Amino acid sequence: MKKQLYNKRSALVFKQFNRKSYSLFAALGKEVLIGVLSVATLSHAKADGISARPKAASDSIRFEEQRIDEVQVMGSRAPLTASQSARIVGIISRDDIQRAGAQTINDILKLSTGVDVRQRGGFGVQTDISINGGTFDQIAILLNGVPLSSPQTGHTAADFPVSLLDVERVEVLEGASARLLGSAAFSGAINIVTRTDHTRSVQAAGEGGSFGTFGGDVAVASGRLGNKAMTLTSRHQLSAGYVQSDGGTDNADFRKRRAFYQGTLSASGVDFDWQAGITSQDFGANTFYSAKFPNQYEETRRYIGSVGATIKPLEAHGSRHVSQLELRPMIYGHRDYDHFQLIKGATGAKAGENYHRTDVYGASLNMSFGWVGGKTALGADIRKERILSTAYGDMLAEEDQKHIHGTERTYSKEGKRTNTSLFAEHNVIIGGITLSAGILANRNTGLDQDFRFYPGIDLGYRPNSHWKLHVSWNKALRVPTYTDLYTSNKAQQGDLNLKPERNSAFKAGARFRTRGLEAVAGAFYSNGTNMIDWVYETETSTQYHAMNIGKLDNMGFNVEGTLNLSELVNPNFGMQRSSSGRVPVLLKVGYAYIHQKHETDQPIYKSLYALEYLRHKFVAELSHPIVSRLWASWSLRWQQRMNGYHPYAKLDGKLAWDEPGWQLYVKADNITGHRYYDLGGVRQPGLWIMAGGVVKIHF
Repeated sequence: MKKQLYNKRSALVFKQFNRKSYSLFAALGKEVLIGVLSVATLSHAKADGISARPKAASDSIRFEEQRIDEVQVMGSRAPLTASQSARIVGIISRDDIQRAGAQTINDILKLSTGVDVRQRGGFGVQTDISINGGTFDQIAILLNGVPLSSPQTGHTAADFPVSLLDVERVEVLEGASARLLGSAAFSGAINIVTRTDHTRSVQAAGEGGSFGTFGGDVAVASGRLGNKAMTLTSRHQLSAGYVQSDGGTDNADFRKRRAFYQGTLSASGVDFDWQAGITSQDFGANTFYSAKFPNQYEETRRYIGSVGATIKPLEAHGSRHVSQLELRPMIYGHRDYDHFQLIKGATGAKAGENYHRTDVYGASLNMSFGWVGGKTALGADIRKERILSTAYGDMLAEEDQKHIHGTERTYSKEGKRTNTSLFAEHNVIIGGITLSAGILANRNTGLDQDFRFYPGIDLGYRPNSHWKLHVSWNKALRVPTYTDLYTSNKAQQGDLNLKPERNSAFKAGARFRTRGLEAVAGAFYSNGTNMIDWVYETETSTQYHAMNIGKLDNMGFNVEGTLNLSELVNPNFGMQRSSSGRVPVLLKVGYAYIHQKHETDQPIYKSLYALEYLRHKFVAELSHPIVSRLWASWSLRWQQRMNGYHPYAKLDGKLAWDEPGWQLYVKADNITGHRYYDLGGVRQPGLWIMAGGVVKIHF
């Protein structure tokens, strides 16, 4: 959580902090002030870079090596200072992650009141993530600001090549954000930001527990390398991990492998950054896609890569207008493989076995500059999307078909499209008021050759240092995935005539912050048309059909409160030392409510996704020291999903002993062993206990 500083002191502005170019909408070139964090378990921040004022060590509450007062991730394409931002972004900090009893990034996202996480298997084997009543295909997923969303399906969007060991923070932007990120951000965006270790180190983690589960991670960091004058410096980090399990339920076994590398190179006026990652999953798919086939099986592979730069051309020449012009070019891409068997071990198209290879590659450029009339940003992104498949796309000529390695089959079908986005934005700051307006011009050849325009406007008002008020309106569009268009099997039937979804979203909210306490409240209204869902049309239907289900409005609100007793009472209240600092007594509660209004002239008996939204979600989190270096954390989540699901409550916990350089812990997921379902008839595991340790060595 965060603490607001009220004394007037000069601030030291850094040009880079934790790879600042990777904050949400990282290409936007944020400036950064470094400081300390205070209250929240799941904090909220104004969107802009990362900013905080330095605070004396005696007043700060440390949990790891450094805490952040205000993590500010600007929902803007132009760099604004921390005090000028208009949009609010949810932040899950590294300290939040360390306290939680979570196993994966997907588990961490469950603690955000506005995020719906529908898990099919343990350890995030396959997870559908949505925001504010949307669906899993309607959000943009990014890793260090690089898009990972797949045109094939949103089911694989959360196949991250990083573990919790790598993550610095998770940023959650709620609401349509097309003018910032393009059409993928239909109902919101999630950005995973990895950490940068500034010292040479080796870190290793291992754990094991219920259902034959065991695994581990290892990470190596080079620290800062450079020439004698340090005018040219670089950093490199490499991590890898493996986990396997019986899964806790029938046909839910899995094996997960991953590796990730990131590097930076800094010189006068320019900073380069790059990353590459691999994920590999083999898992029993239970009844993931149809209750009629309980023995499904799937293998997925993902390869990602990107190279970017942050260029300040005037800085290299010693100009006093250092911050007035910034360029952010980037190239990126990822390749996904998906092998699915409707009946495990049954091969061939007639048995429901399919192979898919999806390629996404693109290039983007963002330019921002300040002038007497405010701050302006211009940008462009062009992205190629292609799928080779045994089931999705148009039939290829025999000579153009591609052999599938390790099989006797070929990719006989192909789908491809080009997505072009042009961005423009301007920001005006007058006193405590910030007005940010922009527009996206988008063309997708999967529709036609026409450009479509999606404007947006954000307004923020800061009457004093305690309060922030905001309101926004944004539009967005989403084209159907290849799964929506081309699926054709015994359980599902796509539709080539699907229209793109359209959305117009309003948001308003307020935040109050004082010593040891933060409260955030917000409301939203999303007006959607031509919404896409998979439905049974009648009670006797045996095959889900993809269709435009008409008009769907989502409206709701959320409230969150965070209380840090160690700050509210005194800095030493309830505090115990840990290897990473001092453990506070911290309590957070949150509640979200959503209501849908659906209008359609289509016959619909049952919805598979869009109408199965969370009506109620309540989250409570508590962390506290026990004795010496022993501390505990607890999280309780209660939720009620519409469309025939029973409400359920789930309690998780973590008990940890910290020493300098290492930690031992025990985690318990679903402590009460409650039987629950997140999606369809896919039963989730009962009590899942894991024990393990983490060690870090500097050299």
